[in-house]
Amino acid sequence: MADYILALDQGTTSTRAIIFDHDGQIVASAQREHEQHFPQPGWVEHDALEIWRNARTCMGTALAEAQLAPSDIAAVGITNQRETTVLWDRATGRPVHPALVWQDTRTQGIVNRLAADGGVDRFRERTGLPLNTYFSATKLAWLFDEHPGTRERAARGELCAGTIDTWLTWWLTGGPRSGVHVTDVTNASRSLLLDLGSCDWSDELLEAFDIPRACLPEVRSSSEVYGHCAERTPLPGVPVAGILGDQQAATFGQAAFGEGQAKNTYGTGSFLIYGTGEQIVHSEHGLLTTVAYQLGDEAPRYALEGSIAVTGSLVQWLRDNLGLIRTSDEVESLAATVDDNGGCYIVPAFSGLYAPWWRPDARGVIVGLTGYVRAGHIARASLEAAAYQSCDVLDACNSDAPEPLRELRVDGGMAVNDALMQFQADLLGTPVVRPKIVETTALGAAFAAGLAVGFWRDREELASLWREDRRFEPNMAADERDRLRACWLRAVERSFDLA
Repeated sequence: MADYILALDQGTTSTRAIIFDHDGQIVASAQREHEQHFPQPGWVEHDALEIWRNARTCMGTALAEAQLAPSDIAAVGITNQRETTVLWDRATGRPVHPALVWQDTRTQGIVNRLAADGGVDRFRERTGLPLNTYFSATKLAWLFDEHPGTRERAARGELCAGTIDTWLTWWLTGGPRSGVHVTDVTNASRSLLLDLGSCDWSDELLEAFDIPRACLPEVRSSSEVYGHCAERTPLPGVPVAGILGDQQAATFGQAAFGEGQAKNTYGTGSFLIYGTGEQIVHSEHGLLTTVAYQLGDEAPRYALEGSIAVTGSLVQWLRDNLGLIRTSDEVESLAATVDDNGGCYIVPAFSGLYAPWWRPDARGVIVGLTGYVRAGHIARASLEAAAYQSCDVLDACNSDAPEPLRELRVDGGMAVNDALMQFQADLLGTPVVRPKIVETTALGAAFAAGLAVGFWRDREELASLWREDRRFEPNMAADERDRLRACWLRAVERSFDLA
C-alpha cells in the first residue's frame, strides 16, 4: 500500500501541496502565492487558471522534494478558500470571468434586492446563513447578470460553476476531457443554495437567485473517492478522495470531531468552528450554521461558525500598503518593542464586519491616536485586533451553545505567535491550546482522503495522532480584561455607518 497522503491546500493568498505520512507528520511541502486583484474598492478577484497552474506546480515540487513517485501517494485531499466562485466553459476550461473572492462586496445590490422581501434572514432557517455578499450564490448571480447569455448557456449544461474545490477537482480528474464536477457538503453549505436538512440544492433558492441547476456540481460527502487524477497531472491514477472547506478542514485536522469541540484558525481571516453533532443549531447571536463534515454514507455533522474577514490580511496591509514592515514575520518583533497598544485600537472592517455584527456598512478605523503612538503600537494593535474579534465571536458562541467552551484549540499562521496566543487566553479567560502541527487545514484534508481509501481506520485513530504543543492559561485580572474589552467595543461602534 502507498505510504503517503498528499493534501492540496488552496488558500486566499497561496496554494500549498503538503505530503503527510501515516503518523500525520509532514514529509515535504511546496507553496506558491497568487496575485490579488482589486479592480475597484470592495472588489477582490483571482485568476482561477493561475491557481490551477500553481496547484499543479506545487504537487510536482512536493513529490520531487520527498523523492516520491505517484505510486507512493494513496490519495489526494483538497481543502480550499470557501465561497470564492468560478464560472467556466465546460468545453475549454476557460473561466468566463476572474474568480470572485469571498471578500468581494460588489454583490450588495443583489443582497439588498432579495432582502427587501423578508430581510437578511429570509433564507436563514433553510441555509443557516444570512443574506450577505460573503456567500457564493450572490457572486454567481452577479456573473450571470453581467455576462448576457451565460444563464441560457448554463441551463444547457455548457458552463460549469463552483467553488475552488470544484474547479481543482475538475482539472485534476481531466478537465474538458473527463473532469468530475463535484463539491462536498461543507463547501455547498456556504453557498446560500443548499438545504441544510437534505444536503442538496434547494429548488426554491435556485429560483430566488435565478441560477440553473444544470451548471452546479453534484453535492457529495467530504470523504469518498470522487475520481482519479488524469494522466497529464503530477499524480496520474491517484484517487481524489477528500474535500473540505478550509475551516472545516482545520477543525477535522484538530480532531475536533464531536459536539462541543471547537477550534479557531488565524489566517487571512479568522474562523471559529463549534461542533453541534447531528443537530442543526440556529444562532440567535450572529453566528452561522454550517456543515462541519460528512464521512461517506454517515449522517452529516453540523457546526456553529463565527467568521471574521480580516486578521492576518491586516498584517499584509501593513506590509504592502503602508510599508511599515518588509515581511509579515517582522510584525511580531515590531510589536514587541512596546508594552501595550498605547491606547490605539484598529478595527479592520475593510469590507464590512462579519460575525457577530454583520455590518456591511462598517469600514476600517484606527482610534485612540495620540502623539505618543508609534509604529510598534500600530503593529501591536494589528495583532490584538485578531484576539479582540475572536472574543466577540466566542461570546456569541457561548451564548448559543448548550455548554460554554472550556478550551480553544488554535491553528493557522498567527497561532505560532506566543504573545498573541497569551493575549487571546487573557482576553477570553479560557485556556488556548496549540497543537504540535499547526498546519491543521492541510492535515484535515489528508485525514478525510485517508479515511476514504483505508489509509487510516477511523476517527479514533486520527484523534490519537493529535498532540498538544503548548497550553496558554489566562492570567489577566478580570477588571483589566473588562476594561480592554469595553475600549475595543467602543472602537467597533466607531466603524459603523461609514460605507
